[in-house]
Amino acid sequence: MDSLKATMLQAVSGMQLQSKRIDVSSQNVSNADTPGYRRKILSVEQAPTAADAFIATRVDLDETEGERLYDPASPLSDEEGYVTASNVSLVTEMADMREANRSYEANLNSFRQARSMYQSLLDILRR
Repeated sequence: MDSLKATMLQAVSGMQLQSKRIDVSSQNVSNADTPGYRRKILSVEQAPTAADAFIATRVDLDETEGERLYDPASPLSDEEGYVTASNVSLVTEMADMREANRSYEANLNSFRQARSMYQSLLDILRR
């Protein structure tokens, strides 16, 4: 496989991974106020092939306990009157989203550059 095509495939793989990261973070943000919700974490591993730099393997749940709030009137409270809040930090999620967005843009720029070089090569061969 030529290097320009490999570069384009890696960039596409990177954009797909960053899209999944943004999706998981958006689910966490959406459920930040849901009592008992556990933050989702995307597990990423290096791909066995050169075409895919990294792949998302699975979504795990963060084992960190959420804050316990005293609210005996809540139907979700335990015997002692406490409700376990979600363990989602909006600051962490927004930082993760920003990082994923910038990584997506970097992969997109890499794809565009490889496409431009590929087009230039085709133009030279047509002459």
